[in-house]
Amino acid sequence: MSVQWYPGHMNKARREIEDVMTQVDIVIEVLDARIPDSSQNPMLNTLRGEVPVLRLLNKKDLADRERLDLWLTHWQGNATIMAHPFSTLDKADVAKISQWVSQMVPHRGSAEKPIRAMIAGIPNVGKSSLMNALLGKRVAKVGNEPAVTKSQQKLKVTNGFQILDTPGILWPKIENPDASYRLAVTGAVRDTAIDYEDVALVGLKFFMTDYTDALVSRYKLKNMSTDAYDVLKVIGSKRGALRSGGKVDMHKSAEVFLSDVRTGAIGPYVMETPEMIAHEERLVEEAKAKKEAARLARLAAAVPQRQQASNLAYRQAQKNKADSDTLDASEIENTDNKQ
Repeated sequence: MSVQWYPGHMNKARREIEDVMTQVDIVIEVLDARIPDSSQNPMLNTLRGEVPVLRLLNKKDLADRERLDLWLTHWQGNATIMAHPFSTLDKADVAKISQWVSQMVPHRGSAEKPIRAMIAGIPNVGKSSLMNALLGKRVAKVGNEPAVTKSQQKLKVTNGFQILDTPGILWPKIENPDASYRLAVTGAVRDTAIDYEDVALVGLKFFMTDYTDALVSRYKLKNMSTDAYDVLKVIGSKRGALRSGGKVDMHKSAEVFLSDVRTGAIGPYVMETPEMIAHEERLVEEAKAKKEAARLARLAAAVPQRQQASNLAYRQAQKNKADSDTLDASEIENTDNKQ
């Protein structure tokens, strides 16, 4: 599966970000702490250029801190990146944002030269909740499904700090299929764009491998099967996802499991590490190179065929011309004889 969900307003949002990026001093990128890499938008990295970015790893209460620390270490040393675990529900975290922003943009921050920050991120990571927490009032619509914000808002936090909200944007093509699944498992794309059972099985395989004890404890599993489908069926039977006759409703089972994953009912987790992402990126590049090589091979193989077709067309044209010349000569001869 590869999730490709790119509503029209997202294309508009991309153009808007391009237009205002030259006026921005810093980007505040809200990420999902459970998928620190997959919840980044590579398009945003391209658009921001050298503009510094403060990465807020939101929903830290749902994340495995040990794995989260791997990402903080991974980004250390990059002068344009600052990253912190974060929660929009933690007032202490929200209060630190002004301090973090000032550290990255020390040359601005006065009433005459306020820091102009853009809040950005993919859908459903908590951008609107962050804006409301920063401003101390409800100014942005908050929803439990992606793509609630659909227009830009420019607001003053303090005399020396302004924020610009942008719509959550996914990129047109998600090249890494594994990232597609992780985005779907954590709820970054609309559920109407995914196959519930398919996504749930991927998420379940991850928990069976990486967080076995938490999974067993949550669903009181005994002698857990190694087959994710069988485990999902057991979860469904234990959680009342049954049809008439006692048959397990697998779609309902998937809904139950994904709801538990997204709310943290199974326990804190992080679905990716820097090492894992580096490996996946290599596989993606290898697959792209293989696809390109196959394309070039098809073109190379087609050259003789096109040349043969061209030669045949040339010979046919020459024959037609010869036949025409012969016909013309014959007509002239007949005319001379008649005279």
